[in-house]
Amino acid sequence: MKTKLALVVVMLGVIAALLGACAQSANAIPATKRTITMTAVEPKGGVVVAQEAFPKDALPAGGGYLLKAPDKDGRWEVSAYRWDPNQVIVNQGDEVTLEILGINGAEHPSVIEGYNVTFNVKRGQVSKVTFKADKAGVFKINCGSHQPSMVGELIVLPR
Repeated sequence: MKTKLALVVVMLGVIAALLGACAQSANAIPATKRTITMTAVEPKGGVVVAQEAFPKDALPAGGGYLLKAPDKDGRWEVSAYRWDPNQVIVNQGDEVTLEILGINGAEHPSVIEGYNVTFNVKRGQVSKVTFKADKAGVFKINCGSHQPSMVGELIVLPR
């Protein structure tokens, strides 16, 4: 019994040492300058009513989802505005620059909640937003014009 107890104590010591080493190596990663390229896009799809009926249910309000009724030829379309990528992952302490190209939508007045970083992305232009990721957590990247679909996440990993 004493041998088993001694073995358990040794194993716990090894596990504690490994966890401590992992924590130290995570803290040893220096803060860096990160540049992440994003786009403001509007994926679209369409079909004619002869192939697929026009949906009966309305999409959520807010400008993020668009559903165009059938035209004279019976073609209807659906689209959604979104950030691509919609998740940005950085380490706490990093200096982050988002370079966002506006591809679809005239403009996207936006905010990174919790950081109070505001910016406006316009079609055909690259908007640059630089900030220090000084708070760990998950923070919404919201376009004020295209809800509820144009929401991304800034994920800041703790050190």
